[in-house]
Amino acid sequence: MQEAVNISIMHHFNGILDPRRKPLHIMAEILTIALCATISGADNLVGVVKWAEQNTPWLQDILELPYGLPSHDTVGRVLSIIDPKEFEQCFVNWVNAVFKRTDGDIIPIDGKLLNGSSDKNSAIQAINVVGAFSTANNILLGQVKTSTKSNEIVAIPELLKLLDINNCIVTIDAIGCQMKITS
Repeated sequence: MQEAVNISIMHHFNGILDPRRKPLHIMAEILTIALCATISGADNLVGVVKWAEQNTPWLQDILELPYGLPSHDTVGRVLSIIDPKEFEQCFVNWVNAVFKRTDGDIIPIDGKLLNGSSDKNSAIQAINVVGAFSTANNILLGQVKTSTKSNEIVAIPELLKLLDINNCIVTIDAIGCQMKITS
């Protein structure tokens, strides 16, 4: 008999360390709300809370919410204090649980510069990320932040370690034709 895979967001984010001293809201519930809202198009903290308010009955069916919905300040604090690497690993585990790997799936890997992430006045450089996308499932499988464009060479192997892409076709631009990456 095949073992059932738990695709619940709560299941995958329950283990994230909660550094708050006396939390009222459950960490995994806040992350579930933020993730669902973001997938639904919310692009800031106010949007996350607005989405949660509009979907309260559904959220009450799937979450405990002992103190009601978290405020945008609470969501912001939680998102600012969690370990990004820990969140990344939980997110990748969740995506792998909901992702139906298809033999022959085409997985393009490409670097992107995040628009609006730089600030010339404070000398903050734009954020570069390398991502992998499943064309069969129309989902981003994972992404890794790079320091500069030249660090894509370092980030691509990191990204590949996160993914289960056996029997898939991986495409990449010329920067990926490095011996370290192709071996």
